[in-house]
Order: sequence, then C-alpha cells, then structure tokens
Amino acid sequence: MSTPNAYYIPHKATWPIIGTIGLMLMLAGFANYLNGSSAGSFFMILGLMVFVLMLTGWFTLQALESETGMYNTQVGISYRMGMMWFIFSEIMFFGVFFGALWYIRNLSVPWLGEGVTKEMLHPLFDATWPTNGPEKLGGKIVDGQMTGEFEPMGAWGLPFLNTLILLSSGVTCTWAHHGLLAKNRDQLIKGLIATVVLGFLFVSFQAYEYHEAYTEMGLTLGSGVYGSTFFMLTGFHGFHVCVGAIILSVVLFRSWRGHFKPENHFAFEAAAWYWHFVDVVWLGLFIFVYLM
Repeated sequence: MSTPNAYYIPHKATWPIIGTIGLMLMLAGFANYLNGSSAGSFFMILGLMVFVLMLTGWFTLQALESETGMYNTQVGISYRMGMMWFIFSEIMFFGVFFGALWYIRNLSVPWLGEGVTKEMLHPLFDATWPTNGPEKLGGKIVDGQMTGEFEPMGAWGLPFLNTLILLSSGVTCTWAHHGLLAKNRDQLIKGLIATVVLGFLFVSFQAYEYHEAYTEMGLTLGSGVYGSTFFMLTGFHGFHVCVGAIILSVVLFRSWRGHFKPENHFAFEAAAWYWHFVDVVWLGLFIFVYLM
C-alpha cells in the first residue's frame, strides 16, 4: 500500500517475459513464413495469442492494484513519464523508417541512375520512383511467369477511407475523454465503443488492401525497394493500430466495470495518448507513402 512518504514497489512480474516470448514467436513465424515454411503462419498466430494474453493479464493486474489504492502520486508521475518515454521511442522507431524511405527515394535511387555509377553497376537501371530494380524480379505473375511489373498503391481508394476512419476515431476518443471528465459515463462508453470499432475497421480495410496488392496489383514484399518500404511502414503501423485497439478494448471493459474517475484515470489517458500518436503517424504515412 502506498503512503504519502513511501513509494510503492511492485512485486516481481512475469508478464514482460511472457510478452517477449509472444513477440519472438511472431518474429520467428513471420521470418519462416517469408521463407516458405508451412509452420510460419501457425507460429505467427500463436505469438499473437500469447501477446494478447500478456496484455490482458498485465492490464488486469494493474487495474486491480490501481482500484485497491496501492498507488500514490509518485507512482502516477512515474507512469506518465514512462508512457512519455515509450511514445518517444516509438517516434524514433518510425522516424528511422521515414528516414530510410527519404534516403532511398531522394539519394540512393537518383545516385544509382547517374553517369558512371549507372554504367558500372547496371546500365539498364531506370532511376524512377517507384522502382522495381534493374532486373524487375518482383511483380505480377502471368501464366506462371514473373513479369516484373507491379501497380503502385493509389491514395484515393481505401487508403483515403482509412485516413477518414482513423481521424474519426481520434475524435471519438477525445469525446469519450470529455465524457469521463464530465462524469458522463454513458458518453465515455459510447465514445470508446466507437473508437474501438473504427480501429478494428481500419485494420480490416488494411488487410483487404494487402490482399488486393498481392492478388491484383503484383505489389508484394518482393517488388523491389518500393514494395519492401511500403509493407514495412504500413505493416508496422497496422500492428500498432491492433495493439492500440486492444488497449482501448481493455479500457472500455474497465469503464463498464465503473473504473476511472475525473481525478484518477491514467490508464485511459495512456491509451488516448497512444491512439493519437497512431493517428499522427498515419497522416505522415498517407502523405509520404501514398501521395508522394
């Protein structure tokens, strides 16, 4: 139990270890899936289930400790600082990928298509974006043969619709927060339901977009550097949306149970901070990946 003069030290937790196991299973499964292993998809799904189990169990433990009054003001400050540093690390994470995309498009590709460099490395290389490389190894398969052609993903179909969905979810999340501050639990719950539904709808549309890319457009992870950067950026963002929607689902469940008060609701604040971060990253993706 926390007191004004004592800092609460939590007991040893096994949930971080379980979460690490889940992430490693997903990573190993994905790597094997890319290399044609039939077990890859199984381990990806198993890892995701373990990760969701970790989130549910850890959040349940935190909720019990919070609702029983085990935390004081110092602990609240620590939580906020920890969440701020976590979001900062996520900003750096996506910043590296945006930097890689900028470097490839504005420096690497033009340099490879110039003068002596082009003649020495590959005279047939065309320095245009999007590029599939000089040998055009990836792309559509016609009559069992790789054509080397693919279609870039346009911005004004599903990507634009997903942009509207994600921005709308940011509005509903803020509306729910205002309901909490005003002690309007009905508004809080309705806003969270709308946010969670919009979040999972975004992920569903992105999955359909990936299906279209692979089956109709010839746009795959093997479609040169354009394909790899496209799926790397949008895929990691989609994973973050999944995690954010799961976190908000837990917050929604806790709201149904009567948790959170205007003066004590950091779990909601942390979820909202994370969700708004996801919104902002998507705007950057939409501009630099889809529009430019």
